[in-house]
Amino acid sequence: MAKTKEQTRARRKMSIRKKVNGTNERPRLSVFRSAKHIYAQVIDDVAHQTLATASTVDESLKTSLAGLKKSEKAKKIGAAIAERCKAKGIEAVVFDRNGFIYHGRVQALADAAREAGLKF
Repeated sequence: MAKTKEQTRARRKMSIRKKVNGTNERPRLSVFRSAKHIYAQVIDDVAHQTLATASTVDESLKTSLAGLKKSEKAKKIGAAIAERCKAKGIEAVVFDRNGFIYHGRVQALADAAREAGLKF
């Protein structure tokens, strides 16, 4: 029986979350993408706490993202999340692609975060 895109992503997500876990030393960088926006957050799973966030709907970033393509926006969000992590003293993270295929906007965000100095 054919599965929907949502069911397939949910299956991939559960498989990833079994293996990927964020700690205080290496929190989890979780990425979610919708049709229009992309969101990134750094999570400490032990303390159940979000340490840093960045997204295309963030008011402080919205003006600098106007007129860019979605992949270019993802690069800006990757650089922004890396800056916010460095400001909080976070050097290394575990990347959680959240069931999305590592391609396109998800890959652009990850590459930009790496270039900005975040290790994963």
